Amino acid sequence: MLSIIMEEKAQVAVIMVPFPAQGHLNQLLQLSCLISSYGIRVHYVGSATHNRQAKFRINGLNPLDIAKIHFHDLPIPAFVSPPPNPNSSIKFPAHLLPSWIASLNLRQPIAEYLREISSSMRKIIVIHDTLMAPVVQDVATVSNAESYVFNCISTFTESSRVWERIGKPFPIRLQKELPSMEGCTTDEVKEFAALRFNHLGIRAGDVYNTSRVIEGTYVDLLAREEIVGSRKVWAVGPILPFKLYSNSLHQCLEWLDKQGPKSVIYISFGTTVSMSDEEIKELALGLEQSKQNFLWVLRDADKGDVFDGEVRRAELPEGFVERTRGVGMVVRDWAPEPEILAHPSTGGFMSHCGWNSCIESITMGVPIAAWPMHSDQPRNAMFTTDILKIGILVREWTKQGELVKASMIENVVRRLMASDEGIEIRKKAEEVAAAVRMSTEAGGVSRNELDSFISHITR
Repeated sequence: MLSIIMEEKAQVAVIMVPFPAQGHLNQLLQLSCLISSYGIRVHYVGSATHNRQAKFRINGLNPLDIAKIHFHDLPIPAFVSPPPNPNSSIKFPAHLLPSWIASLNLRQPIAEYLREISSSMRKIIVIHDTLMAPVVQDVATVSNAESYVFNCISTFTESSRVWERIGKPFPIRLQKELPSMEGCTTDEVKEFAALRFNHLGIRAGDVYNTSRVIEGTYVDLLAREEIVGSRKVWAVGPILPFKLYSNSLHQCLEWLDKQGPKSVIYISFGTTVSMSDEEIKELALGLEQSKQNFLWVLRDADKGDVFDGEVRRAELPEGFVERTRGVGMVVRDWAPEPEILAHPSTGGFMSHCGWNSCIESITMGVPIAAWPMHSDQPRNAMFTTDILKIGILVREWTKQGELVKASMIENVVRRLMASDEGIEIRKKAEEVAAAVRMSTEAGGVSRNELDSFISHITR
């Protein structure tokens, strides 16, 4: 019987089509490794540049698992790769738009690829980022293929957006008003994102990187017949591996080894945020004045081609590094975030609240100092601070145009790292993490949903 099941799975191929931005490339690669662990052949398709980026930044994933994934470099036109503008009034990384537009040209090579392998497989399963719906639309013309959307955002944020789109009040009573979408992106990016709506109807289901333990209410909202019709919905997360492959050579992990338990606040704003010189100065002074241990990853937002040329090296206040030596560490390059959050010395996380960072922090039980910058981040911040109650806000979204002063940062860091309030928030974060992690173990709700999804696509 087992051999029959394995043979059935071997006749199914999964084609992953990620959106070319780090938080999306990363999650689709994590999902690829999970699906591959069931004995299913997984193909990860994209441009040579973005496939290289995905493989270069495999934080926490085992290289042996990556080796089982079949990467396919497909052609796209050359695109300009301008640097981000750290002084923009809207923090959204609109400079990435040329690379995203170029990626729309993947439609034809993906269609050809689907037709090529469909003749040798019983079933083709295309799993794609929602923004890549225009690229995979030809799945409808392949008789033994079906597609599924993998959503890289929280169901709380997605359900609130869906209810706004259908013009109805959000059916869940919230203690606070939802943050406005104003200032979250630019008009040009909104136009690009809207292209997906004409092509999402062909999908057979939706998959989310979340657990019903924390978002069951919102998963159920998105599974309502009025929203999905006959499509199925699965919450299979967190998809981050709990047994992280160690990158112990990184200098920041060696530094963390020398710090006390839960004594370090980790500061990182991900791959799509660039701070102005003024913002960096205030953050530096706030950290210094807090007198708390800190590990600060100070990088500009990614360019469309992360391997293309020099990047800005932001200036720190004069003497800052010398004055904080032994207390803090500033990292200028790529850092292994999952391993940093899992480290016993890490006791807090100042974050932009991209969903990737949120789900990593939730999984590792690290409380969040939430400082949303754009996109889904304001609502993710609300979810972590007001609903899960595992963090505190650095700044209200209504004040996004105001400079966050050093005194505000000092106050937030001390509240999170050195107060009774912070101790209670950390305790809550650790309780949530334990429940989330249990949900991914055998018999847990997330593991059951993943098993259900695998059974469904190999039926």
